[in-house]
Amino acid sequence: MMNLSAELIALMNWMITTYHTNSAADEYWFGFVLHHNLYVVPNISFETLSKFFRMECASQNKGGFRKIRIRANVADLEALLPTAILLGSEELLNCQKNNGDALEMIITERFTPEQWVKHDSAAFYERGDVNINGKEVQIKFNQAELTNERILKRHFAA
Repeated sequence: MMNLSAELIALMNWMITTYHTNSAADEYWFGFVLHHNLYVVPNISFETLSKFFRMECASQNKGGFRKIRIRANVADLEALLPTAILLGSEELLNCQKNNGDALEMIITERFTPEQWVKHDSAAFYERGDVNINGKEVQIKFNQAELTNERILKRHFAA
């Protein structure tokens, strides 16, 4: 792991804390593919999920801002298997262009009586991705961007 300056560590901590403090989610569900199977860990704690956070920098063409991405490795994913639900083959993800949308659709249709409809990408601080049993659930897929510096500074300036 590369050494981050104290300034970058402080920025990353601020970004994670600001995201979590302002999130409208009651729960987080974490999806991933391991050995060609699709899994979800329902109600994963934010503390556990945050172990997989990595700070990255967007390209200069995309503004060059810092972002937090979820990057769990194979050992991390294998450690989650006892709490994971097998959804099926990774081929289930082929139903949408975006893995996050595909996972959201699968979870909505398996765990709620609702038919999935692609929403207008409400912000994390407005609502969860899906409501399950009265709880706002934020669905995150491995390798997904959690948030970025530009969004957080625009809405929650330090």
